[in-house]
Amino acid sequence: MLDAVLPIVVLITLLVSTIILFGVAATDGPLQVALLVSAAFASLIAFKNRHTVAAIADAAVGGVTSAVGAIFILLAVGGLIGTWNMAGTIPTIVYYGIGLLSPAWFYLASAAICALVGMITGSSWTTAGTLGVAFVGMAQVLGLSTAIAAGSVICGAYFGDKMTPLSETTILVPKLVGGGLTVGQHVKNMFWTAGPALGISLVAFLILGLVAEHGDSLSTEEARRALAGEFHMTVVNLLPLILLIVFSIRKAPPFLAILGSALFAGVLAPFTQWKAVSGFVDDPSLSPFVTGVRAVFDALASGFVSKSGNERIDELFSRGGMASLLTTIWLVLGALAFAAVMEHAGFLRRLLAPIVGWATTRGRLILAVNASGMGLNVIAGDQYVADVLPARMFREEFAGRGMAPQTLSRAVEDSGTVTSVLVPWNTCGAYISGVLGVSTAAYLPFCFFNLLSPVLDIVYGFVGFKVPMLETEAVTDQKETA
Repeated sequence: MLDAVLPIVVLITLLVSTIILFGVAATDGPLQVALLVSAAFASLIAFKNRHTVAAIADAAVGGVTSAVGAIFILLAVGGLIGTWNMAGTIPTIVYYGIGLLSPAWFYLASAAICALVGMITGSSWTTAGTLGVAFVGMAQVLGLSTAIAAGSVICGAYFGDKMTPLSETTILVPKLVGGGLTVGQHVKNMFWTAGPALGISLVAFLILGLVAEHGDSLSTEEARRALAGEFHMTVVNLLPLILLIVFSIRKAPPFLAILGSALFAGVLAPFTQWKAVSGFVDDPSLSPFVTGVRAVFDALASGFVSKSGNERIDELFSRGGMASLLTTIWLVLGALAFAAVMEHAGFLRRLLAPIVGWATTRGRLILAVNASGMGLNVIAGDQYVADVLPARMFREEFAGRGMAPQTLSRAVEDSGTVTSVLVPWNTCGAYISGVLGVSTAAYLPFCFFNLLSPVLDIVYGFVGFKVPMLETEAVTDQKETA
């Protein structure tokens, strides 16, 4: 147990130290260094316990390899934000959005819309990286809090992600839990925590909108005129968004769907936003064709830079590019390297074993699953680790007590999946913070859905509300499956 705890102590000490020393800038490098040093320390403890250097190296490489898909998605989203800004897609969403959405119910509307889009796309990442970016931009224009706006986007996106059979984790968790659990049963049971959590969140966002104080902002008409002065406003600008939704519905791989939409926006931009494109490249000696090609590559790689002369507009839409997410990728790699060493050496299982033994009642058992999921999001830095380990470790205990598999799957999702975005060095927290441009610490207090979901699940466990049990004759079959 001491060997398992020591790397955690080192990790927490280094993380806290970097946050105290560097503040918000900790995610620009110091946190990444802390994670890698912690991974090296965990490796030394593993060597002491007779794990070979080759085995630990292979485990670390394997942990990093597991994130390759997520890394490609991160890069694609960075490129998408750049070309969507250049093509006027995000500015157009902001242009129409500030004309339709009153500041009083802006937070409520952004959460509700992101929930709907999340259900359609099946991805909280895609929703946050597209509409989420636009909603945070609208909040800036309207003088509203970007932290609350980010919280509303996250609440809606994660609810939508959990309430659709298109989501990766919604498909994965029932398979991990076993017992013949279907995705439909899992989603239906999960609604009993997700539904009330979103409902309370929407009420909270409505109240926050009604009492919101507007900061330094342009008036709606001033903002619309400024946007129309820099970008040619037309519904054609929304074609990249429509294409992305079509790709998602057709179940195209996320990386290809996002990159395809980004490339389409880049090709569209010279035809619809020539003024912005030529100003971005700023080289009159180039032909229109070469200017367009260069603009696409620059926007994808380094992000679009608006040169309208309007400080507010230029600040808002000069974003994106694959390079802008490299520090986020660095953070993800550091977290996964640490998690891989901890898992391979058996440290994570050693930490969880006493928790399983402590869970002697139904309420304690569900509390233990939620605590394990949230703890692993902090320690391991990846939602998949936080989903996989509790699902594997607790399924036999749930089966032995005659508890239906959807009870475990809901607890796993309400903790491992939903709270991942609340940890700065977690893959989800790093991604969302990176694309929205809002720190995790800033938006965390307003992620009501993500905070309430595990709380409701734990309360249900202790009071016995909506905790499905197996029929007596099914308990034996469930034990055998587990």
